[in-house]
Amino acid sequence: MNFISTRGDTPALGFSDAVATGLAPDGGLFLPETLPQFSSDELKALAGLDYPALCTAFFRRFATDIDEATFAAIVAKSYTSFTHPEIAPLVPLADNLQVLELFHGPTLAFKDFALQLLGNLYEHQCAARGQTINVLGATSGDTGAAAIHGLLGKPGTAIFILYPDGRVAPLQERQMTCTGADNVYTMAIEGSFDDAQTALKDIFADQTFRLHHRLSAVNSINLARVLAQCVYYLSAWLRLPTAQQENVEFVVPTGNFGNVLAGWMLQNMGVPIRGFKVATNQNDILYRLFTTGEYKVDQVAPSLAPSMDIQVASNFERFLYFALGRDPSRVREVMTTFKATGEYRFESFDRSTFSASRCSDAEIPGIIKSVYERFGYVADPHTACAFAAPDSDRHSVVLATAHPAKFPDTLRAAIGVDPRHPSLEALKSRPIVKHPVAASADAIRAFIEARAV
Repeated sequence: MNFISTRGDTPALGFSDAVATGLAPDGGLFLPETLPQFSSDELKALAGLDYPALCTAFFRRFATDIDEATFAAIVAKSYTSFTHPEIAPLVPLADNLQVLELFHGPTLAFKDFALQLLGNLYEHQCAARGQTINVLGATSGDTGAAAIHGLLGKPGTAIFILYPDGRVAPLQERQMTCTGADNVYTMAIEGSFDDAQTALKDIFADQTFRLHHRLSAVNSINLARVLAQCVYYLSAWLRLPTAQQENVEFVVPTGNFGNVLAGWMLQNMGVPIRGFKVATNQNDILYRLFTTGEYKVDQVAPSLAPSMDIQVASNFERFLYFALGRDPSRVREVMTTFKATGEYRFESFDRSTFSASRCSDAEIPGIIKSVYERFGYVADPHTACAFAAPDSDRHSVVLATAHPAKFPDTLRAAIGVDPRHPSLEALKSRPIVKHPVAASADAIRAFIEARAV
């Protein structure tokens, strides 16, 4: 299978090259040339597979340039560090409500599902091609830690992570800055995640620099991340009773749109999911989009759910490509307008598949308390946003995106519980190593130049 850019000015690439490239040279995002379709018989055949086998079977539609045995070994290695035997367990809370727990990986966040796999794909590519690779990412919290732990100590790799200084949870910062690994560089910038992401895209647009340093993207702009996230939706859907499969809505805390885009892409591959609810915090650009049709940047307001403190959702461009009839010229037009004005209004916008909810900081502690009192379930602040407005006429599966132990202050204030996890406790005695860097492409480029492998 080949992969094409949303903006249409990059030659189609195979899977491995699209993964290694990350952001398309024309500034667009890679997508499959066509979305494969799963028949009902094919879905039934997948139902009995464990998680690694299901992931391998799913990716056989996409990673056609890696032989099946090699890819199966890469996948198997990627999920050995998950602590729950089901990898992504479904936890029932009520007759019409379940939680899909996505925090049993090494950094206790849903990003591990994709980034453990991506790290092992990078390692395979370095060995197979005899080349080094430098990986660059920006994070609002969980992506950085998961990306770092996917590449810790891997030969031939260096990883550079940008994050907004003082705007991630303290334990999230420690997961990034206390690894002690020689191939990890965490860059603390002044400003917001959006500032970091803008600088990152500017660097990837510098083709001479990107090619010279074999630079690859680890954010969800990387195609492999979105595809890997499709698998946990498929795993959950296959485990639902038939009646629930036909009426399920996945409720997804999201800021950068990659998490919910993965489910939507799976739906468009023939898996009959009824719909998706986009759950935002007070940085509600996606809520405003799906309720008004207007995509308009506002100021980022630091929140109790910091991983969603985003105003420019980079994965929205992939959705836009499909919404505009797969017309790259229209995508270029819209993205040019959006970059110049910070807004775009859709004249006609199909919202039949998506609904949305918004949750302010003032509401999050109360929701955490309500969920705890009603179900005895401890939800982190991001997952709490997904409980803001459930639909009683649908079977809801809430995606629990992070372990509550990553946000102890909020949990103590809300329910008097002090959640702990041994991997986080071990970090508290380790020194923080971070590098203050200006949020400019030039400063970041110079930092990478001095340390790239």
